Amino acid sequence: MARAVFTPSRPDRVHDPMVKKVQVVRTVVGLVAVTWMLLSYGPASDADAVLDDRFGQIRTTLIVLGVTFPVAVAVFIAAARPPNRRLFLRRVGKPAGALLTLVVTLAVPRLITGLGYVTEDTNWTASAGRVVLLFALGAFALWLAPFGLYGIAQSLVHVFRTADLHETVPPLLATLLVWEVALFDLFRGAYDSVPFWVRMAFTLGAPLSVTLVAMWELRRLRTRHNITLRGALLR
Repeated sequence: MARAVFTPSRPDRVHDPMVKKVQVVRTVVGLVAVTWMLLSYGPASDADAVLDDRFGQIRTTLIVLGVTFPVAVAVFIAAARPPNRRLFLRRVGKPAGALLTLVVTLAVPRLITGLGYVTEDTNWTASAGRVVLLFALGAFALWLAPFGLYGIAQSLVHVFRTADLHETVPPLLATLLVWEVALFDLFRGAYDSVPFWVRMAFTLGAPLSVTLVAMWELRRLRTRHNITLRGALLR
């Protein structure tokens, strides 16, 4: 189900295995590097703290994307000439659905605990109904955890399946998003306890590497597949 929700599926989409491999490598290297930095320089003292920090950044990214996505897509569609403008409007549903699904998936556990239905003091043996609820929540969590983790991974690689809109959108949107997150981290003082040069390397490393990969991807789309942003917009 997660594959169906978060993976691009447009039948006529150009599938370039080399681009996919570079995207996966970039994502894995970025996660490993940040985890190493958090454990080495003390912002996160253990594995749980690392996970909390990563999920916190993912939430921040989702918030930024939630604002950026409709604006960027609206600008892209408005810049296109008919008939592509109508075509892109028909295609926007799946990327928007993938983003909304991941937001809801990450919000459900916090919503359950935040509304007070489940707390540390909950007595699960107080009634048969609570026992049934415990098993139901356990089964739901067993399904939700891999669904959410796979969704996060695929969303990072495929930029919320925006290739279903057009092949040039994922590299453009990824570049915009990663620079926004870098600026947000800079202004909120992320990694303040890390040495200055290491902090700058991590703050600028992600947007610079993503930008370079995006430029390479756009060039490869142009030279190997004759797909360009100008062609998409019919300009």
